[in-house]
Amino acid sequence: MNLILFAMILALLIPMYEAWQDDDIWQKMLAFASIATKTSIMILIVSVIRDDWMIGVVGIIILSVGNAGLMLLAHLLKRMIDL
Repeated sequence: MNLILFAMILALLIPMYEAWQDDDIWQKMLAFASIATKTSIMILIVSVIRDDWMIGVVGIIILSVGNAGLMLLAHLLKRMIDL
């Protein structure tokens, strides 16, 4: 399980590098959404390893609600560009 967690941390570096490299706002938002999803999956794996359902609940909340704010921000930016 620790090997899987380490591989997921390495996979987190890919969108971070993409967000750092590209100046397009949509690519950055896509990278941040990917980071949020991968982080919540990592929280769920840690909760299974520790057998702690409270950490799992936090991971589920981040997974289900975390990207909603990012999508609202993307919609707001799209509207601002259209004006």
